[in-house]
Amino acid sequence: MLRCLPDALPISGVPCCFRMKLPTGKLMLLLTASLALSGCASIAPPEPPSLELPKPPTDLHAVREGNTVTLSWTIPSRTTDRQNMRYLGKTRICRSLEATLVSCGTPVAEVAPPADFAALSKSGKKITANYKGDLRSGLRIGSNPSPFAAVTYAVEVLNLDGRSAGLSNQVNVPLVETLPPPSDFAAHLTGQGVVLTWTGASLPLPNSSFVRHSYRIFRRQEGSQQQILIGEVAATGAHEFSLSDQTMEWEKTYYYHADTLTMLAEPGKPEVSIEGGTTPEAKVFADDTFAPAVPTGLQAVFSGPGQQPFIDLVWSPVTDADLAGYNVYRREKASAPVKLNSTLILTPSYRDINVGAGETYFYSVSAVDQRGNESERSLEASETVPLGGNPQQ
Repeated sequence: MLRCLPDALPISGVPCCFRMKLPTGKLMLLLTASLALSGCASIAPPEPPSLELPKPPTDLHAVREGNTVTLSWTIPSRTTDRQNMRYLGKTRICRSLEATLVSCGTPVAEVAPPADFAALSKSGKKITANYKGDLRSGLRIGSNPSPFAAVTYAVEVLNLDGRSAGLSNQVNVPLVETLPPPSDFAAHLTGQGVVLTWTGASLPLPNSSFVRHSYRIFRRQEGSQQQILIGEVAATGAHEFSLSDQTMEWEKTYYYHADTLTMLAEPGKPEVSIEGGTTPEAKVFADDTFAPAVPTGLQAVFSGPGQQPFIDLVWSPVTDADLAGYNVYRREKASAPVKLNSTLILTPSYRDINVGAGETYFYSVSAVDQRGNESERSLEASETVPLGGNPQQ
């Protein structure tokens, strides 16, 4: 049984019942270890709680199409005190006719946070949000506004307590009237390509040095999303418009649509383009069943006496892009035309050496494209071989 000695030194952390005489070296070692353990157990002062104020977005972006505005921004994942955002409230959509928003005031709309915000935030991935609304709804705009009038947008992201750290960056959207898309846009296949037709709408504002309106025609091939600009036509009022696409390829399917575009040129600022809307797509299968143009200007000339007789034919070249060549036909009086060439003639000329003295021949020419479509025959040209023309035996 251990006894507590009155002259034993008390040792911190060692029960009293273990007081005993210890060698000086062991005593100092035990004291050092006890002090070290005591220091490790100290508690730092507590950090202040986070206010959970979302950091305001800085990448708000606006796109206008007609009278519809689409806003997009990155949802904040960090608080203003550099903590991870755990809980998120609604986002207010702020709008004003003033050039600068000082406060949100009465929001035009509110956007709820993603239902899985907590999980998305932990993933570290960028989270985006968007809002689509009517540009003019609820705005008191005068009867004759300036063409340079604009509306200012910002967003205000709230926490669960309905508090925020302020507005996002601000964007200005022009209020100028845009041109509506035509309702009768159509595509028609012709031998010269695809012809696009539509009726122009009444202009919201006349074209001027500040405001210009136009139609843009786009094409995409079936199976592709690539849009190719075919051409742009200035809008000059409510009348018929047309545009021909001769760059398409035969035996392929295409989709065409028209966009309206308004260009705003405010003095001292870069020109701004605003889309006014898009027509539904018009589908065309470019089936080449069209013959090339009929050759014109055919002439027949006898070679003259003193040499082997022949008749030279010349005509104006056909300019169709898919022209493959020509056929030459000849007939005599009271007989049907007969084709003289066995293969297509590649140039607009031909020499007929199978002629007889005293005979009159009637010639015509047709054009053939690369898909075998043949045109109507040209107007006839005739020539007579003189009796002294050394007819070929």
